[in-house]
Amino acid sequence: MTNHEALMRRAMHMAETARLHARPNPWVGAVLVCTNGAVHEGATQSPGNAHAEIVALQSATTAGDSTVGATLYTTLEPCSHTGRTGPCTEAIIAAGITHVVSAIADPDAKVAGTGFAALRAAGNEVTEGICADEVTQQLAPYLHHRRTGRPFVMVKMATTLDARTSIPNGPRWLTGDAARTRVHQLRAESDAILVGAGTVHSDDPELTVRHVEGPSPQRIVLSHNPIPENAKVHPCTVWSSSIDDLLDTLGAQGVIQLMVEGGPTVVTAFHEQGLVNQYVFHVAPIVSGSDEAPGVFIGDVQQELSHCAVVSTTALGDDVEIVLEPLKEKVGAS
Repeated sequence: MTNHEALMRRAMHMAETARLHARPNPWVGAVLVCTNGAVHEGATQSPGNAHAEIVALQSATTAGDSTVGATLYTTLEPCSHTGRTGPCTEAIIAAGITHVVSAIADPDAKVAGTGFAALRAAGNEVTEGICADEVTQQLAPYLHHRRTGRPFVMVKMATTLDARTSIPNGPRWLTGDAARTRVHQLRAESDAILVGAGTVHSDDPELTVRHVEGPSPQRIVLSHNPIPENAKVHPCTVWSSSIDDLLDTLGAQGVIQLMVEGGPTVVTAFHEQGLVNQYVFHVAPIVSGSDEAPGVFIGDVQQELSHCAVVSTTALGDDVEIVLEPLKEKVGAS
C-alpha cells in the first residue's frame, strides 16, 4: 500500500462518519497533511455546513499548523460552485495547499471536472484515481443519483436456505437480532423506504429506525387504495402510479437511496423492470420445507449469478448477509 492509498483510506473512514447526516450532499472525507507532519481530518457536515475539506482546514488553523505547501486528500473532487456554502476550491487555493489527491471526479453537473480544473489553473498539483474503486462503491448511491436523476434502489429480503420468505405457521421473523439491527442500519442510510399494501395489512410495520442511531426514512406504500388510518406506517406517501414515475419523482426530491423492503410481489416488480441497483439477502440457517411458502420472486423470474457481482458476504449472528449488484442495469431516464 502506498502512502497515498493509506491516507485515502483514512479519508474514506472519515467519509463513513458522514453517511447518515450529509445527504443529500455526498458523504466525503478529507485528510490534510501539513509540511510539519501534522495531520488533520474532516468529514462533510449536515447540509448548509462545512464540507470535509473545509473541516480539515479549520482543524489545522485551530491547531496553529500552517497549511501552506500542504497536501490534501479528499475522497471526491472538491466543489467549485457556490451553493449553501462557498466553493471548496477557493478555500483550498487561499490556504496555500499545493497538492490535492482525490479518488474520483464528482459527476454532479455543477462540478463535473471544474473543481480539478480550477485547482490546476491555480498551479495546484492534482492527483486523481487513488482508491477509486473503493470510493466508487462507498459513494454508489450518490453517484447513481447524480448520473441518472433517480435514487439508488436497494432491495432487502430475508430468506430461508430454500429461498422462501416465510415459514407456514412459523415465527414472524426468519432472522435473528443481529440481522434485524442491520436492517435498521440500512434504513438509516436510506432516504426513503417502500413496501406494498400487502405488507402493511399483513405485518403492520413501522418502517422507522429504532435499533440504531440515525434518521428514519420517508415511508412509501404502493397501493391503489387508502391505507387504514390506524396503520403504524403513517405518516406515509401512498403511491398508485408507475414505479418509473415514482423513481423520477423521488430523484427530483433529492432522494438518493430508496430501500425496498416489501414482499415478493413488490420486489419482483422492481426486479423484472431492471430497476434494482443492489440486492441485500439475509439468509437464515433454516429450511421452510414448503412449496406453498412464497419465494423471493413470484412467477417465472430468474436472476443468474453470472449476471450479478457478489459485493460482500457478512455473518450476522447465525444469519448471513449476501450483497449482490447487477452487472447491467436500467439506470433510468436519460
